[in-house]
Amino acid sequence: MDRQPGLSVRLKLTLSYAGFVMLAGALLLVAVWVFLLRGAPIGAFAPNLSRFLLALDPRNFGPIVFVPAAAELMALLLVFGLVGGWILAGRMLAPLTRITNATRMAANGSLSHRIQLPGRGDEFHELADAFDTMLARLEAHVTEQRRFAANASHELRTPLAITQTLLDVARSDPYGDTGELVDRLHTVNTRAIDLTEALLLLSRADQRSFTREPVDLSLIAEEATETLLPLAEKHDVTIETAGDVARTTGSHALLLQMTTNLVHNAIVHNLPEHGTIRVDTAVRPGFVVLTVENTGEQLDPQAVSTLTEPFHRGTERIRGDHAGVGLGLAIVKSIAQAHDGILAIAPRAAGGLRVTVRLPAGGR
Repeated sequence: MDRQPGLSVRLKLTLSYAGFVMLAGALLLVAVWVFLLRGAPIGAFAPNLSRFLLALDPRNFGPIVFVPAAAELMALLLVFGLVGGWILAGRMLAPLTRITNATRMAANGSLSHRIQLPGRGDEFHELADAFDTMLARLEAHVTEQRRFAANASHELRTPLAITQTLLDVARSDPYGDTGELVDRLHTVNTRAIDLTEALLLLSRADQRSFTREPVDLSLIAEEATETLLPLAEKHDVTIETAGDVARTTGSHALLLQMTTNLVHNAIVHNLPEHGTIRVDTAVRPGFVVLTVENTGEQLDPQAVSTLTEPFHRGTERIRGDHAGVGLGLAIVKSIAQAHDGILAIAPRAAGGLRVTVRLPAGGR
């Protein structure tokens, strides 16, 4: 925004300090004259004129001597106020200069710089600390977005490269088996579509571009389990649902997608035979909880903490018939955060995972 040139903050503060000193000095002189000097002999405050005005009434000539002396004092106060105010304003605004320089560096793309204002806490230190925190979050977000973009480009390039290879092979061998080629192209294309839809859903959740409405997590859990029941039967997995009515506020479609991803993940990463899944909802003071537990292999807690990263599939847990696109739990995390919720993942002592989503209570 273009603005007209004006006085600097330092000059404004200097003039304010000087004006305050002048006003205080004037009030002090008036008080001295009214309460102390109005009835005193002139020799008390002007000894050099006492002999000359000895024959005169000092009460009549007191103002003649007092006013020039007061004017000289006010001039000294003005100089003192301007010089002292300029120095004090400079020292007070020094932290603001550091904050301004850091802001300019951030505007130019340097997010690694920190103000780190020394000294005890005050308003400027609170502003500097808040700015440093914002820079740290922005730097982490930009780094995460760059990594996500690189991973997404790689993941999208893979099915396109496979498709190109299949087409090149078909072109070089026009009399080959077209049925097998079509099946493979269909599989690769389906994977590319799933990945694209997952990326769009993840972007929608991150932007929070959805309408909020009252939602019951218990009903969503039932809907998700019913939808995935055929897949669970195919994988020899039993699903148990229980819990209380858990009302919250958010997008029904996104919360259903979140629950579906959790149940789907629990199905495909379960025991080869006789696996179980328990889906539970509960109400706590101020929030509601959705819990999905599944049996499975023993998992390393450090490896579990990375499962919500985009395109992290956990190769040790992959079932050969369903590798997924690596965005299931990343989408769950984004949807939970978009609803002001918290996602917690922990390995079970007996094997498998326990995933808990805590959302603010609300709705009717």
